[in-house]
Amino acid sequence: MHLTAPAASGRTETRSRTRDADGMAVASFILGLLGLLVLNLFLGPIAIVLAVAALWRGTARRGRAYLGLGLGVADLVVLVTAMEMTGSVSWSL
Repeated sequence: MHLTAPAASGRTETRSRTRDADGMAVASFILGLLGLLVLNLFLGPIAIVLAVAALWRGTARRGRAYLGLGLGVADLVVLVTAMEMTGSVSWSL
């Protein structure tokens, strides 16, 4: 009986960790997508960090994590491009 308890808790911990990583991948994608429209200075880096953390934890949603990473980088590229064009720290459509 003592041998089965750690195995059961290990499986639960692994599922929880994977579920957390999957949630981070989805959150990264959503924040990266939202960051293209508003608050890209804040949402871009958050999307990048969440994507890297999800990939490091071994998410099953690797595609979403990579999309979140790409969108986070795109947020920062859009911000820098808009800053160069307008000469200010913010931009609007």
